[in-house]
Amino acid sequence: MTPVARNRLFALGALLVAGAGLGFVAFGNIGENLVYYWSPSEMLAQGDKAYTATIRLGGVVQPGSIQWNAEHTTLHFRVANDVTDGAASVLVRSTETPPQMFRDKIGVVVEGTYDASGVFSSNRLMVNHSNEYRAPKEGEDPNKWRETLSESTTTASTSTGAGAR
Repeated sequence: MTPVARNRLFALGALLVAGAGLGFVAFGNIGENLVYYWSPSEMLAQGDKAYTATIRLGGVVQPGSIQWNAEHTTLHFRVANDVTDGAASVLVRSTETPPQMFRDKIGVVVEGTYDASGVFSSNRLMVNHSNEYRAPKEGEDPNKWRETLSESTTTASTSTGAGAR
């Protein structure tokens, strides 16, 4: 075999391997690894496509919707497009302790899945905040966020079984 024929055979083999790799990426199960980033109205508009998909839901915590059960470490709240009345919102259930800055009207991103009952089950809760950190002042309780949650719990009027509003 001549060197020219060997180089051509090598180039053809490399193109076949690259084509096979590209075909696997394009037509393989890569869609199962996607994480969608949607607002509440965008997610609700997806209908059945939203069920069981991994979703990052972004919006604001609807005022008065926080319900915190410290005994069972369960948090229920609504994520809305914005804080106006009538904004599309989704009920979120989380089993993790919320970040210290979590409160009404704060921007949040929750990651998890949405089910047919209209509840978004979150396994990750992130709040939007500035990049400035302020340590608790001397004598200030670092667990002050719990007071905000307990105040919201007594005034919350959210139905835990509702889907969108």
